[in-house]
Amino acid sequence: MFGGLFHATSTTQIFHIFIFLISAAILQLTAFYPRKVWIPEYASLSKLFIYNFVYYRTKIVNKMAEQFRIIEYPLILLFIISGAVFLVSTSDLVSIFLSIELQSYGLYLLSTLYRNSELATSGGLTYFLLGGLSSCFILLGTSLLYANSGSTNLDGLYIITSLSDISNASPADNSLLQSISSFTNFSSKEAYYINFSLLIISVGFLFKVSAAPFHFWSPDVYDAIPTIVTTFVAIVAKISIFIFLLELVHYTSNSLFSFQFTWTSSLLVSSLLSLIIGTVLGLTQFRIKRLFAYSTISHVGFILLALSINSIESIQAFIFYLMQYSISNLNAFVILISIGYSLYYFTNNSDEYKELVDKNNSPIQLVSQIKGFFYINPVLALSLAITIFSFVGIPPLIGFFAKQMVLSAALDSGYIFITLIAILTSVISAVYYLNIIKEVFFDKSDYKINPELNNMILYGSIIKNNVSSMEESISMSNKEATFKLNNIVLSSSLTITISILTLIILLFIFIPREWLSTANILALILFNT
Repeated sequence: MFGGLFHATSTTQIFHIFIFLISAAILQLTAFYPRKVWIPEYASLSKLFIYNFVYYRTKIVNKMAEQFRIIEYPLILLFIISGAVFLVSTSDLVSIFLSIELQSYGLYLLSTLYRNSELATSGGLTYFLLGGLSSCFILLGTSLLYANSGSTNLDGLYIITSLSDISNASPADNSLLQSISSFTNFSSKEAYYINFSLLIISVGFLFKVSAAPFHFWSPDVYDAIPTIVTTFVAIVAKISIFIFLLELVHYTSNSLFSFQFTWTSSLLVSSLLSLIIGTVLGLTQFRIKRLFAYSTISHVGFILLALSINSIESIQAFIFYLMQYSISNLNAFVILISIGYSLYYFTNNSDEYKELVDKNNSPIQLVSQIKGFFYINPVLALSLAITIFSFVGIPPLIGFFAKQMVLSAALDSGYIFITLIAILTSVISAVYYLNIIKEVFFDKSDYKINPELNNMILYGSIIKNNVSSMEESISMSNKEATFKLNNIVLSSSLTITISILTLIILLFIFIPREWLSTANILALILFNT
């Protein structure tokens, strides 16, 4: 499409739909009010359709919603999603850079969108400066590729690199070798330069997906920016980049000349470092978003391991792992945001909590803040536990099958050492995951109901839906309703999203065919083209 700038395949179309679904779920966090008034006697279907419940929109009901209603937010998300969709389908060096910059600049703007937050501004500036540095690597690599191959189209690069085993041709085939070499005007020196150019490009992309050793920006940025923005930065950017790298790795893994160290080996080294660093440094974290950042680095290690092996089994594991990681991570962040919404009428006398900076944009910042949350909202606590157990890889949750597929593919391809490291780090990482479970379920909560709000009674009116204005509705109301703080609950948009994502994680063992078949078919299509 568009003169070879983009292409459409089964893989790109599936992940376009996946990006749209993930983005729609994230948009719900700011599209609706986070809480609603729920009075059971007025909640039957007939009364919901015929009558409307009018109440004064107090800060108690709408607290922590208005500050997220920034008018530029959906427009910036549109730029990010457009960049992600273009990057998944890109087929040219020019469109690579345009797509990644369109996505990245949207993420920089999104990180600094909350101007009342000094932390978010500093975090967004850090992200912008270091992201600009990684873009320089990508631009340098693409310019070197163009200088050595003479074409900006990736298909031409794939054709050059897919002419394998020529350097090992027998003397009888010298005439064939010479004719092909003269036709392509290609030498071993230029092949080395292409391999080196792809290595430089991979550094830029590994930086953007926060893979070790280029991970140092992500814990600080994740922790500084608002939690709603962290949800988008942690998920959507990684999906598009990994799917782009999937085709780049697949079509350039068979090089024209044999190298002792190909550019895809750098992905294997990064995978090993990500597994170790994401696990070891995560053990010392007490801020929950920094802990999630190191957890993400560890998961990126598994994804890169599957990507660098490049067999049918590993690509199937790669696609499946990327999907389940996105869903599990999304559920974890939505639950974290919902916990902040559900603590609106509780108070805490801890000086540590009172001194937290930027509490409005990120109400839950410390692991200790969710201590004893099971006794406040057991259903939400159970959903968080299921998601965290999936991160650990406890069967029969979806995370177990994803890790098992990656490790099986690595063993089949002979990567025994890195498989042992992955198993070991997965076990060690369970320490900080299970520490969250311990805090939520077994420790006593520091929260107490605010005594000023404990006995507060709020008033509303039950009116028919066909009235035209608020004044008319109040004058025509014939029923007065009262409600207390217990009647203010999480809105349906949050509860339904969390329920669906948690059930997918929990009940995957009963519906595995569709997921695994999709991943298998996409891997087979990739290897047959």
